[in-house]
Amino acid sequence: MNGAHTLLQALLDNGVDVCFTNPGTSEMHTVAALDRVPGMRPVLCLFEGVATGAADGYGRMTGRPACTLLHLGPGLANGLANLHNARRARTPVVNVVGDHALLHKPYDSPLESDIDALAGAVSGWVRRTRDVAALGSDVAEAVARAEEGQVATLIVPADVTWEHTPPQEAVPAGPGTFPDAGEDRIAFVLATGEPTVILLGGDATRERGLRAAARIAAATGARLLCETFPARLERGGGLPEIERLGYLPETADAQLAGARHLVLAGAASPVSFFAYPHRASDLVPEGCDVHQLLGKGVGSPADALEWLAGQLEGIGAPAAPELPRPERPGRPTGALTAESAAQAVGALLPEGAIVVDEANTSGLWLPAATAGAPRHDWLALTGGAIGQGLPVATGAALACPDRPVLCLESDGSAMYTLQALWTQAREGLNVTTVVFDNRAYAVLGMELRQAGGGERGGALFDLSRPPLDFAALAEGMGVPAARAATADEFGALLERGLAEPGPFLVDCVVPRVV
Repeated sequence: MNGAHTLLQALLDNGVDVCFTNPGTSEMHTVAALDRVPGMRPVLCLFEGVATGAADGYGRMTGRPACTLLHLGPGLANGLANLHNARRARTPVVNVVGDHALLHKPYDSPLESDIDALAGAVSGWVRRTRDVAALGSDVAEAVARAEEGQVATLIVPADVTWEHTPPQEAVPAGPGTFPDAGEDRIAFVLATGEPTVILLGGDATRERGLRAAARIAAATGARLLCETFPARLERGGGLPEIERLGYLPETADAQLAGARHLVLAGAASPVSFFAYPHRASDLVPEGCDVHQLLGKGVGSPADALEWLAGQLEGIGAPAAPELPRPERPGRPTGALTAESAAQAVGALLPEGAIVVDEANTSGLWLPAATAGAPRHDWLALTGGAIGQGLPVATGAALACPDRPVLCLESDGSAMYTLQALWTQAREGLNVTTVVFDNRAYAVLGMELRQAGGGERGGALFDLSRPPLDFAALAEGMGVPAARAATADEFGALLERGLAEPGPFLVDCVVPRVV
């Protein structure tokens, strides 16, 4: 049996048979093992603070520990307040936190954090398991320490749950260790015409950087990509449309395939969000040289791109490259799907809008559908910790009261911070929220299938029992709302929300993409 099976069986052997959880990719093999270890009762919670509070209540009433299963540092951080209460109550709790695989940690991927420090604030005992051979005894000690009346936190790297034998911890060179050749060297590389990808981040995803990057691409044939989740990407209205690096490593591999050079303009060297068995964490293709653009201190990434474009004028970098004429999609009719909803957004997005994107799997068609819309800003899920959308939209509306804010939110993520709707109502903020209601953590269902999971684990990502009524939830917090079940209804409600001042929510009922 693998480490995930060992983990669950060891918990059962030590009297822990209830697990309150909101898991993610690093815990997926443990979820998959539920079908092979039927004695463990998993209980899905829509926020980690609910999971940790439920474990506290269970322990107070039974006198024995339940366990939690939390996702990395952000998941633990979301549960800290109720772990603090459990600590003060001297409740027995076994707090299991999944971490990145040991081989993945040196790459500092977006969800990397200091889990040990976070856990130490609320735990009487903390241990990090480093190989599967120690997992059973570490679980036994965690349960024993919890039964003394404290929170015992066991940190389990993902590859410990994969392995049948102890994994070897290694510290690869990792991204960022490449030599810094400077902008003049990069100009030479670009001028050679060898296959090159320029990866944009920072202020390179704003207008100056985008236009300079487009000039460079027109002169050299370099391909342009931007970070998977840019903090602020200016789009539409005749700006260059930049493809985002794929979230899935298979997608990113295809985008970077054949590159001989990778130029980083305000972006970090690309790594996968998570580790997977038998896959490298570093996404840079073999034989590809990585160049950091800011080698001479010429300023910001946008400044450096403008300097490079000027250096390349001799080989044809145009002052203003011709860009495709922006075109909006037609307003859709008929069935409401994630794709037709994206077409409606593209057809109706107003000038100057701020789009906050946490649509996740339902957002796959949004970039293409909105490329021809009027000028707007796109704010993405930078660190990968879900629950960002509604609060970020609230802050953006306060910062820019004269601009419409459109929050594109997935249903699972919405439940993390739904209280932001109340603040929007209280402050009268001009935010239109679209909840893509597919009644699932769809991306995690996909990850579970890759990990070999079955029906019991899959139930943890099903949000249909009972179904959530987002229109009623919004109304209960003072935000007008309505549900759309067809593309025609969705277009009409979206148009209404964007036209009326103040907050409005559309419950957009769509089938699962994945």
